[in-house]
Amino acid sequence: MTDLGLPPFVLASGSPRRSRMLEELGYRFEILPSHAEEVLSPDLTPEANAEELATCKAVAISRKRPEAVVLGADTLVAVEGSILGKPQDRDDAVRMLETLSGTRHRVISGVCVVEPGGVRIHRDFAVTWLTMDHLAPSMIQEYVSSGASDGKAGAYAYQEGGDRFLTIESGSEDTVVGLPMVLARRFLSLASITP
Repeated sequence: MTDLGLPPFVLASGSPRRSRMLEELGYRFEILPSHAEEVLSPDLTPEANAEELATCKAVAISRKRPEAVVLGADTLVAVEGSILGKPQDRDDAVRMLETLSGTRHRVISGVCVVEPGGVRIHRDFAVTWLTMDHLAPSMIQEYVSSGASDGKAGAYAYQEGGDRFLTIESGSEDTVVGLPMVLARRFLSLASITP
């Protein structure tokens, strides 16, 4: 417990983007990345997969820190029946961007907040629809070689230059960046965590 008798708040992610978003709103938290295996289930929708992966991450850290409120998140990209997570390597990143080039697709970010002791779990997902310009093979190679696609769902980072070839049609930019703040703030408030 903190000095005020409130539980500590732990972010189960090493993502600098998620940390920055929470810090900008004034949240104080610890960072303890979850190394839970990210396995997609073919039996679940992309939305359910994102929510389930976020939950697995939050629950894994909650088991290590049962006194804390834990926030987990996960982001996936869905296009034409395919679910794209993080690329395994740069060749995989090229393949993903070739798949997404010229498409309308959706980014899904799952959010899960586990209250101390796992007594209550709040979870949901948010969806943002985007269109991607047709990308020349040379542009894909340049983008991937820059490292901008490393560790990013769908092999692109909207906030790191991806916005030059992506247009948000509906939804929010924070869902694309990886943490839908409307959901995160609501769930954290339910767990008595405020900025």
